[in-house]
Amino acid sequence: MTRTTLDGIDPFLNRIDAILAEIAFSIQLPPSLHGKAVDRYDAVRKHLEATTSIFCNEIEHFYPQGSMAIDATISNRGTDDEYDLDIIAQLGERFRSMQPLEILTELEKGLIGYRGLTVVRQTRCVTIYYADKMHLDITPSLRDDGTLERQSVIMHAKGPKASNDDQKVPMNAYGFCQWYGERTPMELKVFQAFKRRWEDAEHRAITADADVDEVPIQTEFVVKSNTTLALQLLKRYRNVRYANRPGRMPPSVMLSYFAGLAAKPGSSLAEALLRIAKWIIGEIDQATIRNATLHVENPVYADDVFTDRWPENVEQQERFARDLRELVKGVEKALNGEMLPTVLQDWLREVFGDRVVTKAVDNMVKETRRAADQGTQGYTKRGSILVPAAPAVVTSIYASPVKASPHTYFGDRFK
Repeated sequence: MTRTTLDGIDPFLNRIDAILAEIAFSIQLPPSLHGKAVDRYDAVRKHLEATTSIFCNEIEHFYPQGSMAIDATISNRGTDDEYDLDIIAQLGERFRSMQPLEILTELEKGLIGYRGLTVVRQTRCVTIYYADKMHLDITPSLRDDGTLERQSVIMHAKGPKASNDDQKVPMNAYGFCQWYGERTPMELKVFQAFKRRWEDAEHRAITADADVDEVPIQTEFVVKSNTTLALQLLKRYRNVRYANRPGRMPPSVMLSYFAGLAAKPGSSLAEALLRIAKWIIGEIDQATIRNATLHVENPVYADDVFTDRWPENVEQQERFARDLRELVKGVEKALNGEMLPTVLQDWLREVFGDRVVTKAVDNMVKETRRAADQGTQGYTKRGSILVPAAPAVVTSIYASPVKASPHTYFGDRFK
């Protein structure tokens, strides 16, 4: 797939967008961990092929799916420093005569004892838990012969014994990621802004440690569009809302589908977030009117149903629609300047989580102090600080900024 490129809008150049972008930055998978994840799943494949006879020459593809494949990985549900990363293991001919539970069990057996790590067989995957709180979910698949590239089935079996509920579930994660990429072209200003942001953060982390020699920083993995940033924020909001709710939450792949469907390249971050949320609300409302549950299919493979396990009933989807309406209302009030700074911070903490927002505010304060020291900080005519996460910051909410003297700093919160 050839990904097109357009200019886009730097999310750090507008006051509310900058706050949202900083929150997204605080929940993203760091580029250094992305590189570590790639190394790890490559090492897992080599381990399976080299030490387990049944997998020797039987792994046709080993590739990322889901959030990792579309650059949208965020910290785990209910935590701020754990990351679930999804890998597809497309298996060969030897596995075609096996039942779902057999395949999952063989994969589990092949990984037990791997580097002394905890390995757990799940309903559709096998998870490796690393000491640094990274989790690799490895999902075995079988390719459908004579179909689009990597159209497959994945295994579904709860175990511990085979059941009539065990099945092979249609899937084309690879094709979906291609579809998403085509609908969300790289926005150069977004990519460059986050590349600088990660390079600055990693540079400060290295130089802060006196025992570590400074080395060149290579940031190869960053979010490339405001649509994907908005998707990350939406996923975080869902995670916070469902942290203490029983049962399943709306699936990430469904949210990714709606993000791709609603994508309007060149939009601001807040516009993208509102557009996706309102799109989902509209789809849920249409289903509810028919007294039906939401039905979402993979746009490249109709048999791959993204809503096969959620929602279970109309009430579940209506509850999520109510959540989204609250999010939309809050973002619109923030954009319209209807929240005092303290109220805005309290709302952000409720919506995205206290620790994440505190981290984001702290980052913005550090950037403001650094800019103040360097004389690059700006103020609106109403006296509000323009917190810079890029070399220069402007706002569409207040009047145009004026250059500030380098010696003044106002407080420990954004205004």
